[in-house]
Amino acid sequence: MVERIEDLNLPNAVIARLIKESLPDSASVSKEARGAIARAASVFAIFVTSSSTALAHKQNHKTITAKDILQTLAELDFESFVPSLTEDLEVYRKMVKDKKESKANKKDTSSSENANASSTAVAEEAIE
Repeated sequence: MVERIEDLNLPNAVIARLIKESLPDSASVSKEARGAIARAASVFAIFVTSSSTALAHKQNHKTITAKDILQTLAELDFESFVPSLTEDLEVYRKMVKDKKESKANKKDTSSSENANASSTAVAEEAIE
């Protein structure tokens, strides 16, 4: 599974960026404190994942879904997280959907341009 317990920690760069974005510019956080926050966040993520896995298995699911995570948070007395996470999940899903639609539209546009270009070439060859 995991060779070292440190392998389970979230990336330090991500933690440092989140801390920096959360605090005023004048605040500074020691390296030890950033490490402690990274370990605490990792333990929390593992705990929620483990609890969600147990919930999913109880419901005879093989895959953990967002619904399982949100339900687990509510059961673990973190229900105050659920509304903002639900909102963020909706924004994320909309962003993914828009990106997928944009990619499909771009593909449709380029294929119709290619079809127009090839039909123009065929028409030019017929004229010659």
